[in-house]
Amino acid sequence: MGTTFVLVHSPLVGPRMWTQVALELTARQVTVSVPDVTNLQPSRPHWRQYAECAALAIMRVPAEENVVLVGHSGAGALLPAIRWSSGRPVAGYLFIDAGLPNSTLPPKGAATFAAQLAELHAHGGRYPNWTDADLAPLIPNADRRRALLEDLRPQPPDFWDEVIPVFEGWPDAPCGYLAFVPSDAYAAASAEARARGWAHREIEGSHFHMLVDERAVSDALVALAADMGIRVVD
Repeated sequence: MGTTFVLVHSPLVGPRMWTQVALELTARQVTVSVPDVTNLQPSRPHWRQYAECAALAIMRVPAEENVVLVGHSGAGALLPAIRWSSGRPVAGYLFIDAGLPNSTLPPKGAATFAAQLAELHAHGGRYPNWTDADLAPLIPNADRRRALLEDLRPQPPDFWDEVIPVFEGWPDAPCGYLAFVPSDAYAAASAEARARGWAHREIEGSHFHMLVDERAVSDALVALAADMGIRVVD
């Protein structure tokens, strides 16, 4: 039985966040799928549309294959909804510097960020509103940085207030967490994952480290899967 990594991007960016890791894993004979969650309609809850769209990637994986559902950043809290929408079990969940389902943390993160978000929305802005200058210290490669900026998907205020449900009985498969340190974007979520007893690893790097060192991130994904008892390649 083989294993497919389904690499899910945050709602704030596009699938090119995962391009380099997907290429690296493919070169190692690891099967990957990178869904592009887009064309969402404002008339329906964002989380539901996102989950249903991402779930299509799981449904396309052959039935005899294991699926490891991998979410970066804001995609983490959506992984149970994606799995539920797909209608099939998964072998594991990997959270990559990501928020957690059923978290004890505030939905908008730290109070400081929530206040900044409220101020931005009060003046008609949307987040993310990153610039090349903002990202240059974090992503040295100009082409990769440009791709990320081109793929930004700023979200309206109501997006940040949605409550994402978690189905009864979750987690129904082993979970693992990869933290990028000293990036503090999800330091509290990383600590919570440890407290839950999940498989846990750390890499030195920023929140966008998959665009900086795809080999290290791929190594960590395969290692975490092994920690969770999942064989990725024969």
